Amino acid sequence: MVGPFVFFDHFGPVAYAPGEGFDVRPHPHIGLSTVTYLFEGAIEHRDSLGTDLVIRPGAVNWMTAGHGIVHSERTPAPEREAGQTMHGLQTWVALPKTHEGVPPAFVHHAADTLPEFERQGARMRVLAGEAFGHVSPVQFPWPILYVAFEADDGANLIVPGALAEERAIYLVNGSAEIEGQTFEEGQMLVLSDGADVAIRLAPGTKGVICGGAVMDGPRKIEWNFVASDQALIEQAKQDWQNSAGSGGSDRFPTVPGDKDEWIPLP
Repeated sequence: MVGPFVFFDHFGPVAYAPGEGFDVRPHPHIGLSTVTYLFEGAIEHRDSLGTDLVIRPGAVNWMTAGHGIVHSERTPAPEREAGQTMHGLQTWVALPKTHEGVPPAFVHHAADTLPEFERQGARMRVLAGEAFGHVSPVQFPWPILYVAFEADDGANLIVPGALAEERAIYLVNGSAEIEGQTFEEGQMLVLSDGADVAIRLAPGTKGVICGGAVMDGPRKIEWNFVASDQALIEQAKQDWQNSAGSGGSDRFPTVPGDKDEWIPLP
C-alpha cells in the first residue's frame, strides 16, 4: 500500500476494431473506492445505484462501494460500432475503518472541474487531494494524493516530501531518471518518506503521482473485496453467492439496464 492505494490496474493501450469491444459483467465490491481515469477511449459504467454514464478521458469517476455495490463496465454502443483505442488506469483506494460500511455512492467529476496547471515543464491535473497549491473537488475521508502528469517536451520535476506521508510515481509511458537510474513505463517508484526527489522525465512521458497518509492498518484483498477484517470478506462472499443471479438483494442489488449477466464468485 501507498497511502490508501491498494490496487493498480493499467489497461491498454489496446485497439478494438469496428464491431469489437469489452464487457466486464456485473460484479460486486466492498470496502473501497474505485477510481477510473482514461487517457483514450470510453467506458460505459452502470451500477446498482442506477448510474449510467460514459467515462471519457480527463474525467475522474469515483465509485465508493462501502457496504456493497454492483457495477458493470462495457464498450459504449457508438464506440463498439466504430472501433476505438482504450488506455487508462483503474485504482482502488481503501476506505478507512470508520467508513468501510458506508452506503455506496458514485460521483463523476468532469475534466474541466479538476485543477490543471503547468509545473517545471509538465502539465498536471490534481485528481484527488491537494498538490502544488491546487485542490481537487473529489471528497475522500482520508488524506490522499493523486496527480496525473504529462511531459510532452520532457520535464525536470521536484516531488516534495511534504506532498504526502507516502508517495509513489507510476509511469504510464515514457521513462524517468532519478539519481542516474532510468525507469521505464509500467514501473512504480515508491519514494523515500519525507525526501524531496528530483525526477527527469523524458519527452512524451505520462504518469501519475499517488499516495497519502499511512492507512489505519493493513488491508486484505480477495477478488473484488477489500476489508480490514477477513470476516467482512467472508460475509460478502456469502452474500454475493446467495444474491447473484436471483434478482439481487438489499446488499447487492441488480444493475438497472444490465440484469441479464453477472460474474459468479470464483
